[in-house]
Amino acid sequence: MDLIKCMDIAASGMTSQRTRLNVISMNLANANTTKTEDGTPYRRKTAIFRTVPIDNTFEERLQNTLDKKIYGVEVKKIVPVNSELKKMYDPTHPDADKQGYVYLPNVNLVEEMVNMLDANRAYEANASAIRAAKDMATKALDIGR
Repeated sequence: MDLIKCMDIAASGMTSQRTRLNVISMNLANANTTKTEDGTPYRRKTAIFRTVPIDNTFEERLQNTLDKKIYGVEVKKIVPVNSELKKMYDPTHPDADKQGYVYLPNVNLVEEMVNMLDANRAYEANASAIRAAKDMATKALDIGR
């Protein structure tokens, strides 16, 4: 595998983790949103990843049909998590139902922070892979001198 493919694979991971981090940020920002545009409490969202072949040119696609394919990652979709909403008794809240209960989002701040750290570490690992590929290319050029 050439060094450019290494960088392409790591870049796909960085792009996917950046999207995941955006979703986590959206969850944290809406942790107390009791009413969205459709009138329901905010539902936590998560990013679903999938593998995708790394093919940039026709020649690479042809070569990948003959050899083993090389895969990167991308975000397939962002989906809401259908876990139970939190129920809190507060009859003075403007969004309370007839019994005085307010339904809060299913966002767990601790879980979101752990997911954020995980996405950050994965992003850093991919950045390190790109840095290593760049260093290897530089050393190969130095050998040729």
